[in-house]
Amino acid sequence: MAKKEKKKLNKFEKWFRLLLRLERIFYRSFFPYKKHVKTEYKDSPYIIVGNHYSVLDVVFSVRAIDKPVHFMAKSELFEKGLMRKFVLKCQCIPVNRDGNDIKAVMQAMKYLKNGESLAIFPEGTRNKSNEIFLPFKSGATALSVKTKTPIIPFVQIKKLRFLRRSHVLYGEPLEFTEYYDRKLTEKEISECDEILMNKMYELYYELSEMRAKKKKKKKQ
Repeated sequence: MAKKEKKKLNKFEKWFRLLLRLERIFYRSFFPYKKHVKTEYKDSPYIIVGNHYSVLDVVFSVRAIDKPVHFMAKSELFEKGLMRKFVLKCQCIPVNRDGNDIKAVMQAMKYLKNGESLAIFPEGTRNKSNEIFLPFKSGATALSVKTKTPIIPFVQIKKLRFLRRSHVLYGEPLEFTEYYDRKLTEKEISECDEILMNKMYELYYELSEMRAKKKKKKKQ
């Protein structure tokens, strides 16, 4: 990594340490939550993938590994105002709404190959429907295969609410090793996406069952 890039990365790390301190002091006071983690994660780059209810969900992506994470963010956020300054400070990656953005993919691959982590919401937008998940957009699994980076899946079963405790479950890292070192076909990308979605459904139902048992136990 070039000297200039190292200096930039250090500033990025300091900025995220500040955000994590603010999250512990202020955020959790108003939006309390509990982490449920199925395994310990190694000190390595990851692609963190979760379901998406609100803008506040970004906290769960960062809290997966408590280290700096680059987000894929819609290009409109980079246009003007305070949000532009914030996403630039966080070194987010601008993505077109149609998801067909080669420049964004190349930047994401560069970060991952430099040993940095990435967060993606595969639904592409906030889920305001009654469905558990919106249809997944391809991207996360393809990046995982091309860069040989494991995916950490996480789920929440309810939208964060003011002064109400929520719960988030982090799964074991997913690796698509059988697809490494070859050019993926559309069918193979779809297969990987389906594996990821099925894993997130499993986590969703597991967390739902955990919460149901907890509530039942309280009533007894």
